[in-house]
Amino acid sequence: MMANKQRLGVNIDHVATLRNARGAAYPDPVRAALMAEAAGADGITAHLREDRRHIQDKDIEALMDALTVPLNFEIAATVEMQAIALRLKPHAVCIVPEKREERTTEGGLEIAADQSRLADFIIPLSEMGCRVSLFVEADERQLEACVGVGAPVVELHTGAYCDFHAKGDIRATDDELKRIMRCAAFADELGLEVHAGHGLTFGNVGPIAALSEVAELNIGHFLIGEAVLMGLEPAIAEMRRLMQQARA
Repeated sequence: MMANKQRLGVNIDHVATLRNARGAAYPDPVRAALMAEAAGADGITAHLREDRRHIQDKDIEALMDALTVPLNFEIAATVEMQAIALRLKPHAVCIVPEKREERTTEGGLEIAADQSRLADFIIPLSEMGCRVSLFVEADERQLEACVGVGAPVVELHTGAYCDFHAKGDIRATDDELKRIMRCAAFADELGLEVHAGHGLTFGNVGPIAALSEVAELNIGHFLIGEAVLMGLEPAIAEMRRLMQQARA
């Protein structure tokens, strides 16, 4: 299914990172989420990590109470996180890989080798009415496995593409973009809704936003960084403009 209007999900994790650096009550990620919503974000993403390095449990609860746009709740596939999701009932749950030593999410989930466990993990979330997505590499084998575990949505990891782009490696950037293009089309053929995200900026978002199969982009760290310099509303407005320009 080709996506018409492409949605923008704004990840507010690193507002909480800044808050936690001083152990203060500010800046408030819920306030940032409401500002993002007012600026035109179609949804808010927040990742409750096992080590609680940025978003805290109280933030998720407050977001659930405050938002009028959907909350995309990112979690690792653990019993603890599943219980929190089942209690709070967010609009969407995105399952991501997680390692305590990493600075940020590195790569996609290994679905194909863990289908039975992930299928069991997803069933109660789906039965609750939550839209489950899986954060995966652009790889046909993993996408086929996503169908096998019953997930209706995939989010393609764009980190490698963004890293190559930042290094100015034109050939590697082009190769990675072609891989994402191929897999976005393949996922669409499988009946999966396609999202994309990780590392997207003003400078590299265009070719990803231009992919007609990609219904949603989730962008966080860059937008929060730009918010420090130009304000959150102008940063979101510019990202939206670039997405629409690429789409046209």
